[in-house]
Amino acid sequence: MADDDSASRPVVRATAAALLRRPRLWPAPTLLSGLFALLLSLLYVGGIVNPHRELHALPLAVVDSDTGRPLPGQDRNLGAQIARTLTVGGATDQAHWRPLSRAAAQDQLDSGKVYGALVVPADFTDSVRALTTADATARPTLTVLTNPGLGSLGSSLAAQLNTAAAHEASQRIGDRLARTATGGTARVLLADPVGVDTRVGHPIGADSGLGLTAFYYTLLLVLAGFMSANLISVGLDTALGYADSEVGPWHTRRPTVPVDRTQTLLLKIVMTAAVTALTTTLLMVGTITILGMDAGHLPLLWIYSYCAILAVGLGVQAINAAFGGLGQLVAMFVFIVLGLPSSGATVPLQAVPGFYRFLSHFEPMRQISDGVRAILFFDARGDAGLTRAWIMIAGGAALALVLGFLMTRYYDRKGLHRLTPQPAAA
Repeated sequence: MADDDSASRPVVRATAAALLRRPRLWPAPTLLSGLFALLLSLLYVGGIVNPHRELHALPLAVVDSDTGRPLPGQDRNLGAQIARTLTVGGATDQAHWRPLSRAAAQDQLDSGKVYGALVVPADFTDSVRALTTADATARPTLTVLTNPGLGSLGSSLAAQLNTAAAHEASQRIGDRLARTATGGTARVLLADPVGVDTRVGHPIGADSGLGLTAFYYTLLLVLAGFMSANLISVGLDTALGYADSEVGPWHTRRPTVPVDRTQTLLLKIVMTAAVTALTTTLLMVGTITILGMDAGHLPLLWIYSYCAILAVGLGVQAINAAFGGLGQLVAMFVFIVLGLPSSGATVPLQAVPGFYRFLSHFEPMRQISDGVRAILFFDARGDAGLTRAWIMIAGGAALALVLGFLMTRYYDRKGLHRLTPQPAAA
């Protein structure tokens, strides 16, 4: 009878006020939330807080097309002097100028290998020499070429560095001219004799977000792979009876299907590969068709987008299989938290702290971003980063498969099964 009485006794439900007084409920969420907030602030803001301070060896080109004879008392013309100062003298450690021909510089602009170029025209020395005569009428000009396909910030930094180098050259030339100029030369012209003409060295479309659409499209690919994989993982766990389903006030638990971890991972991978095709198609329809984003090589972009999303999805499934419920947090750090500041898509890698440059060698978002940028802005050239992107995506997908199946096989052999039979619930 005692058992019958206890069975019919009403359940005493806890209240929020009573539960809040339990000390053990507080430490874990408090510490994890604080640590997460601290890491996010350090990782995100730390990568962009001062690009000028961190800037080192930004790749630029200097083109010496000057064919004029040297000025009196000098052994080389002004174009050669400017190129030597930038490439040998080391005008600043923030930039690394490469001496290139005009054609080679254009090729490197078109392949995204340099962020900009400083061009000395063929008549530069002759036009400077004319300033010392009584009939000087025009300023010699140096041309600064930008590369907006590498992002607005990177292109802007390159333009600033090249413009500063041009102004320094102008001041040196002005000092020399002031000592030899005739009375007819305008003194105000000699104070800053060289003009700077800034032009776009490698144009991109108007609907390219000033070069930022490559970054945002990359972010879409990573988020699509991350979210789709997690939705598939949670959905299958619920359908197979390994997780509860709660929608509003309705709670259900399906009968548990006896399946080991390895077969479960295989099922999730196959579904991820199938669902990714639809995800990729809809993503491209939204960004390119509806929003009108500039994009060429559409078949290649679709194939690349599919492979990128799939690689991220496989990585998420492998991490979830290895870490269980903690896997979503681990995957978020791997693919998003650490990926954004080390992607080089908004801030050049030459302008971020060394820790992020180290991460960029293997972080997935950087690898995907290089390929997207090459397809969207650099005519899908392999040497613009597309070849390396394909290799890294293939390597990342293979690594995910190996890690995932190694861990699930290990768990299965150790008898660490997920099978916890539950009765069907209404």
